[in-house]
Amino acid sequence: MPIFLLVRFLNRRPKRHALVMIGAAVVCVVVGGAVFATTQHLPVTTGWYWAITTATTVGYGDVTPKNASGRFVASVVMLTTIPLLAGAFATITGSAVANGVRRLLEMGAKFPEGSYLLVLGMHPAVPVVVEELEHAGDAVVLIADVDPATVPRHAHFIRGDPTSEEVLARGKPEGAARILIAPDDDGDTLVTAVLVHQEAPDVPVTALVGSRRLVTALNDLGVAQVLSPDDLTGHTIAKGMEAPHSAQLLMHLVRGEEHRLVEHRVGPDVAPRPLSAVRADRRDLVLGVVRDGTVSLGVSDDPDVRPGDYLLFVEPNDRLRHPLEQAGAQPPGAEMVASPASDAAPRPGRGEPGGGGAAGEGAGGGH
Repeated sequence: MPIFLLVRFLNRRPKRHALVMIGAAVVCVVVGGAVFATTQHLPVTTGWYWAITTATTVGYGDVTPKNASGRFVASVVMLTTIPLLAGAFATITGSAVANGVRRLLEMGAKFPEGSYLLVLGMHPAVPVVVEELEHAGDAVVLIADVDPATVPRHAHFIRGDPTSEEVLARGKPEGAARILIAPDDDGDTLVTAVLVHQEAPDVPVTALVGSRRLVTALNDLGVAQVLSPDDLTGHTIAKGMEAPHSAQLLMHLVRGEEHRLVEHRVGPDVAPRPLSAVRADRRDLVLGVVRDGTVSLGVSDDPDVRPGDYLLFVEPNDRLRHPLEQAGAQPPGAEMVASPASDAAPRPGRGEPGGGGAAGEGAGGGH
């Protein structure tokens, strides 16, 4: 009983390993004791008593093998049960020590103040995602059951299983600006999405999946954006085969250090205008408009930009942006989306610095 009480406090993997070793040792004791009793012509209960004293290295000596077959069984029991039990106790002790050290280390780790992004799980793409977010200046909280040495050093790391309500609560999901659900197993993704929906139903959520069959279920749980890394990689490679430099363009778009991807929500006081007019009045690069989750690049049509839509921009990074914008004022041309433009409104020169985001309901930068 004390063994199982100790094992209960371990996380999933050490717990599983310890239980497997203890279970194997119990099987060896039961089977070995029964075989020993048969070879020595003893009651099976006496055989089990001998096996337990042998496995625990007590060895009272009141029951001993009397023939070669008994000595062979004794050798097998000793060579299996003793290492198995030693390994189980070593796993329990090591995990307890590691948890204690982790708690001491986390005492000095301060939870991010203000806005932060919460990442749940350790999909193979997560280290790159966290690195990019940190490079962009976003505070990141990562919850995953992995070795801390594999975690990007600036992320606030909480070691644990994100499918556990207790562990998830430590990440304060209700206070996150956005949540990324990214375990390496689709089943864990679904379970985590259920918990997140319960704890933080109003926080925007993105999920990484391996199977597109989960899209409907995740959408029903409030996950607005479901991405498949395999699909993204496959489509990027395919486009690179069609137009050799398109893959380079896409990589530069998402990895270039002199710019960033931003989305702004169009304010309620803005009159509808064609996307082409918005592009003509702005100095920065307007990629497209998003309405009800559907993206339009304005290639085959020229949709109107309306209140509540999201505009996707490529803007200079903060260190390259207009001094007025860094100081909190609108740079030249920023009013072109925030308010109806007249024909007499001055257009910023192509060489002027500026850019800036839409006024009204600011949605902040997204990467």
